[in-house]
Amino acid sequence: MSKMKVRVFFILFSLFTFFSTNAQCAMCRAVLESEDGQSTAKGVNDGIVYLMVIPYVLVAGMGLVMYTKFYRKKKV
Repeated sequence: MSKMKVRVFFILFSLFTFFSTNAQCAMCRAVLESEDGQSTAKGVNDGIVYLMVIPYVLVAGMGLVMYTKFYRKKKV
């Protein structure tokens, strides 16, 4: 396997494998932890993580387009 394939595999593996994270700020956490069910806190946390991932996916997509456009060998 080439080094490039290993790097791409590692990046894709690390993007799709994630651990449970707590992305709330201190104020949001204090307000949401006072609730009994904790379902709202989980929903807010999932929303924050979802919004955090979108820019990385867009930048990765742009990088892929640039790679395929400029660095692939042209067929003659």
